[in-house]
Amino acid sequence: MVNHNNLLAKLDELKRADLYRSRRVIDSAQGVYLQVDGRQLLNFCSNDYLGLANHPEVITSFKQAADQYGVGSGSAHLVCGHGREHHALEEELADFTGRERALLFSTGYMANVGVITALLGKGDVVYQDKLNHASLLDGGLMSGARFKRYLHKDVHNLQQKMQGQSAEQTAMIVTDGVFSMDGDYAPLESLSVLAGQQSTYLMVDDAHGFGVLGATGAGLVEQYQLNQQQVPVLVGTLGKAFGTSGAFVAGSEVLIETIIQKARSYIYTGAMPPAIAAATRSSLHHVRHDHWRRDKLKALVQRFQAGARQIGLALMPSESAIQPIVLGDSQKAVQASDYLFQQGFWASAIRPPTVPQGSARLRITFSALHNEQHVDQLLTALESMPT
Repeated sequence: MVNHNNLLAKLDELKRADLYRSRRVIDSAQGVYLQVDGRQLLNFCSNDYLGLANHPEVITSFKQAADQYGVGSGSAHLVCGHGREHHALEEELADFTGRERALLFSTGYMANVGVITALLGKGDVVYQDKLNHASLLDGGLMSGARFKRYLHKDVHNLQQKMQGQSAEQTAMIVTDGVFSMDGDYAPLESLSVLAGQQSTYLMVDDAHGFGVLGATGAGLVEQYQLNQQQVPVLVGTLGKAFGTSGAFVAGSEVLIETIIQKARSYIYTGAMPPAIAAATRSSLHHVRHDHWRRDKLKALVQRFQAGARQIGLALMPSESAIQPIVLGDSQKAVQASDYLFQQGFWASAIRPPTVPQGSARLRITFSALHNEQHVDQLLTALESMPT
């Protein structure tokens, strides 16, 4: 019999430590304003960076594909679930990222776990940035490879960790592109050089850069002008700037074929609904052609940063749409989030274990659908926030 008293005691511990997580029910589409508990809130915690989640053309593409293909995929890609919309999206993502091929996954978590476990195994070694996303860390642990973590963005520390690496070992450096909780960028140029010198895979999960950064929105890898040889394993998610759902990995023909044959999280799960793939193709069109969205997002972030400095807020060194305000104590972060909620703003409190102990924060994010008035309203609320 399950010991529910033990479970209850552990839940109580989380509550006392201000680490208990709860959900709020949203009664509206994603957007700048959200309807929650009968109230309209100005949303500053979404990853819908380009404002495409509720775009009418994206919705129309979804509806048209649902009329033609139905709602569900019916099966895994390798059985009978791989449809024309999936295939077309993979080809378009490969072209967009400058890679030979791309492969769709149903979620970003499944993509990261699947890719790492497909390429690494017992006897291999994986090097991961200390602040990598949980899905990357879990993939490394699940692979059975020797697991080494290097200090955040510290290439010198990584070099030290790589000393003694055997030439017979398959090795992989794994990093986020834009770090999801700090908003800063990985040193991809230096990592690429090191990976080349050591004959090591470099895997970049550009979940929070894809769609937002680069001349055409192809992400941090495009911004640094790194090709397939320099970054052989590129992962991107579709549920953030693209406003839909799912993820992909892009790389060489042989890389993608290997992942198809060996990634358990690809082989043994249903394909995303074809209507989602169709909607994402519409999103990709807007990412490629609506340059104003990235320009506006950048301008809004700069306005927020300037205003934050004026009112004495200490921001982290982030140029991305993710602008964290570190408060340290989990209770302070929860109280700050609750205060903003009562003032009509939704900004999430992020606490351990998502972030390191002592670095609980408000994670404020911006969308191209925000305007200058929204930014100024948020700054006014932050200035009046109890300390």
